[in-house]
Amino acid sequence: MRYRLKHLFPYVLLAPAVLPLVYIGGILYPYVAPKTFLLQGFGILALAIFTYLKLIGEPFFYGRLKTPATWIPALLLLVAYVTSFFGFDFYHSFWGIFERGDGLLTSTVVTIFFYLIVLSADRAFLERFAKTVAVVAGLVAAIAVLQWITAAVGGRAWFLPPVTGRIGSTFGNAAFLAGYLGMSFFIILIVLRDSQGLWRRLYATAAVLSVLAIVLAATRGTILALLGAGVVALVFAAWKGEEKIQRIARYGLLILAILGGLFFVFRSELAQSSFEPVKRIASISLSDGTVSSRLFVWSHLTQEALQHPLSGYGAEHIARLFDKVYDPGKIVEQWFDRSHNAFLDYFVQYGVFGLALYMALIGAFGAFALRLYRREERGLMNVGLLFSLLILTYAIQNFFVFDTPSSLWLLYALFALLVVLLSDDSPVPLSQKRAPPITAGIVSLLIAFLIVPAVLMPLYANILLTKGYRLHLIDVNGANTLFTKGLALHTYANLEYGYQAYDMFTAHQVVQLTGANRVAAYDFALSTLTTNFERYPYDARTATYLGHVIDTAPPEVVVDDTFDRKVLTRALELSPLRAQAWYMTANIYLRQADRLPLGSALQGTYFEEAIAVLKTYVQKEPMLPVPRYVLATLYFKLGDRVAAKEWADSAFPLYKNSDPAAAGPAVKYYIAIGDWKHAVPFLADLVAENPSDYDALYDLAKVTYLAGDPAAALRIVEKLRTEDPTMLATDQNFLAAITTYAQSKK
Repeated sequence: MRYRLKHLFPYVLLAPAVLPLVYIGGILYPYVAPKTFLLQGFGILALAIFTYLKLIGEPFFYGRLKTPATWIPALLLLVAYVTSFFGFDFYHSFWGIFERGDGLLTSTVVTIFFYLIVLSADRAFLERFAKTVAVVAGLVAAIAVLQWITAAVGGRAWFLPPVTGRIGSTFGNAAFLAGYLGMSFFIILIVLRDSQGLWRRLYATAAVLSVLAIVLAATRGTILALLGAGVVALVFAAWKGEEKIQRIARYGLLILAILGGLFFVFRSELAQSSFEPVKRIASISLSDGTVSSRLFVWSHLTQEALQHPLSGYGAEHIARLFDKVYDPGKIVEQWFDRSHNAFLDYFVQYGVFGLALYMALIGAFGAFALRLYRREERGLMNVGLLFSLLILTYAIQNFFVFDTPSSLWLLYALFALLVVLLSDDSPVPLSQKRAPPITAGIVSLLIAFLIVPAVLMPLYANILLTKGYRLHLIDVNGANTLFTKGLALHTYANLEYGYQAYDMFTAHQVVQLTGANRVAAYDFALSTLTTNFERYPYDARTATYLGHVIDTAPPEVVVDDTFDRKVLTRALELSPLRAQAWYMTANIYLRQADRLPLGSALQGTYFEEAIAVLKTYVQKEPMLPVPRYVLATLYFKLGDRVAAKEWADSAFPLYKNSDPAAAGPAVKYYIAIGDWKHAVPFLADLVAENPSDYDALYDLAKVTYLAGDPAAALRIVEKLRTEDPTMLATDQNFLAAITTYAQSKK
């Protein structure tokens, strides 16, 4: 038993290096959740095996822990626990969410891996580790390049993960992919240095594919980080290299300077390029939507973090601060649980001590790399130099992104390897006393059993949620049974169940279901979100989603307006400028007005209440067209056409980019007043957003015809004849008119 576990132990420590390749369908977040569950499972298993071996007297490299830098991960984890304990909600801080896979549990597992590698790794493990990372990174990069090629030719290979937006390989996210490859690229170079024959060609190919995948992923932070590392490498070679290398490096720096100058001269033209990486790099400016959004978030989150600079807010609570400062006129994204700056994330969550320790970890990594550099012959392929460039790349790119469990584990594992490489200690038993194998086995089994509550139960809850999602339209009661079973496991999945219940009901079930099925779907969404509303009183997302579910209640359901007002009041307290909560608050009064007889005096009072709510929001958020178009529609309903036109005219110049949220009420207003020319561009935006919405497409055809462009209307009708001919029969008068026009052109 001892021999088998001792032989198995290094492979368990090495297992996370393979996880970047893992992509498993059939569960929610198939790119992230499986990696996280497996990482946590391997971490618990590794700890159980280590405990058994330690208790029976197996020697390990305990002397390596005398190096002060090895204490940094433990101190950082301690600070994370302390700040989270005194933060908003330790339960949420510990578990995190499926979508990110972060939280104190994952941080604990990653830290455990660090210490187990420090205590047990030998030269054979180091070599095996580096080669595994190089091979895995090469495969991940190859998948990314294949994704780009198949997308470019308009197809999709069945054996590749699906692509939505920019390529993400087995990470499903371009930034996560680039962040991982930006680090592993230097490990590939380290392995390449000492390889020969076929393996050398394979590693060289992996290195080229990694750079190509990073470029094709168009992640600006990693591209800039690699460029920065490349400049540092060239400067180093021009200063310290051999004469021939110095000359080449100087020419390289000159070429880079010329290319950089040309890039800035022709940046405007390059920003219009069809090649996404060039386009994204060239579009970097303070006016760029993503850049301005990031700067706004960084500025305001820093201000919030400075209110608790020592204690922070605890792990996984960035979303609360984001919701507080959220401004739809300044921020592109709706919901954020990261600032897209790892340094700021550490400061917000763990205060100044957490940030200092995170920076100390990076600094210690660099210091160890410098020590390693001095031990070997100097040159561009010096292992210490490559490690230095790796940590430089990591630090630069993490100023624009954040760690995933895979990249954080890789950072810790590489730091552990540096400690091992610079250590001359020998393995010794921790104590001369040895526990009986049966005692060691029982303790180890108890540790291994933690996999059940920490990994298996959340995984099962995830699977049940996914199975239910597949049934939510075809078998509502069956789906609800699965959801109830998943919630009964009492895992941290309950928050995700609420988010998914909202999405299923408001996006699909309320539209496609009728009668008892729609009511059953509503009841489940209402119940789940209400439970979470009480359990997570700080979560603006849950409050907003619950308000939206109530707002879209089936007509058979009697809505509790008092409870709805309570929900929306909290939503506005947590996120004061979030538009949805303001609109839904106005809808409470409109709903009450609809219950009254037409022309009732009280009905007008309710309309005025709704208008007052929207006017208040316009004062708070004057640059949004949506509330102005809603106000125009309400005034038109009240018969005040002058006020309606004033609000619509003030909204029109604010509509600068395609926005379905604004286009919907704009179309409603312009069609109501018969202004077909103004209605056309808004309807066109709605169709562009959802090309399969044939109702909107047919409306666009009719409005285009009425706006005086029958030729364009005919082209839309011909498209409908091909894709959905039944839609044409819904308006025989228009069909007759457009048919007459078509015949007149023959």
